Amino acid sequence: MITLSKLARLVQGTLLGDGNLQLRGASTLDCAGPGEIAFLDAADKAHRLARSHAAAVLVPHGFVPEGMPAIQVSNVHAAFAAVVSHFRPVRQQPRRRVSIQAIVAWTARLGDDVYIGPGASIGEDVVIGNRVTIHSGARILPGCRIADDVTIFPNAVLYEDTIVGARSIIHAGASIGAYGFGYKLVGGQHQLSSQLGFVEIGSDVEVGANTTIDRGTYSATVIGDGTKIDNLVMIAHNCRIGRHNMICSQVGIAGSTTTGDYVVMAGQVGVRDHVHIGSGAVLGAMAGVANDVPENAHMLGAPAVPEREQKLMFATMSKLPEMRKQLKELTRQMAELTGGDGQRQNHAA
Repeated sequence: MITLSKLARLVQGTLLGDGNLQLRGASTLDCAGPGEIAFLDAADKAHRLARSHAAAVLVPHGFVPEGMPAIQVSNVHAAFAAVVSHFRPVRQQPRRRVSIQAIVAWTARLGDDVYIGPGASIGEDVVIGNRVTIHSGARILPGCRIADDVTIFPNAVLYEDTIVGARSIIHAGASIGAYGFGYKLVGGQHQLSSQLGFVEIGSDVEVGANTTIDRGTYSATVIGDGTKIDNLVMIAHNCRIGRHNMICSQVGIAGSTTTGDYVVMAGQVGVRDHVHIGSGAVLGAMAGVANDVPENAHMLGAPAVPEREQKLMFATMSKLPEMRKQLKELTRQMAELTGGDGQRQNHAA
């Protein structure tokens, strides 16, 4: 339990109402109950306060809620994160160097303050930087290089020679460096192409749970610095993803595709092979990309076309039932004018 006034000091906010109010937790407006604090990040959402059972609320500076104690702050989301962390502190990973249940090759080189959990496996000639955390069940195959402050969650797999930049995060079940899906038909059989490349992940990258990134054929599949990849994403061999891309869940990117910087791909986007997505482009949900996309373009639909054009198409499609009725009526009127089957018009001609 903590008083509202102490929370106000914690987030450096302005107290409105009873500072002695006792609070036991934090939740969203829709889920908060008695004794819990919630947040409202915009004044135009004030109507939601009437439906909430929260005991208090965090609000932006300048907004005064009616009938509910509050704390005014300059950044609602940052302040609420601090409040949630107070009630539910982040569990600190114990800093044992290596679990006795981990398997670490003699030729692996480990930096300072490294944690390797039970059942994790570190292969030959692996290089691990300082303050790296490798959770239980992760598999780091031979030749991988992992920079400082990287976190690899349980059951992630890094195939041979994978490179991971500083401060990157690999979530549970991710598979980095699997063979690319490239085949040639030889003598009536599908023959796997060369798999001599690797995957290079930049710094400050996040790879979501159960995401797969295939190794290059001869060189690297590259993920640029700062790029964030959601869960269940597929990135094929030889792709080169730029810096600070945002790639949402269930996106599939075929081989040898490249992107510029700050590209956004919404959920279930599909991109064919050997195309380039220009910097700043935004691909809407379920877009199907078959051709190069210019810089800063906003694309929708399958096949993907510029957003304005696609919206006009959607608007037209919504009017098709009405247009069908009009066409039937015009056809009926034309039939009446031409004697029912157009024969009189033909004879006159």
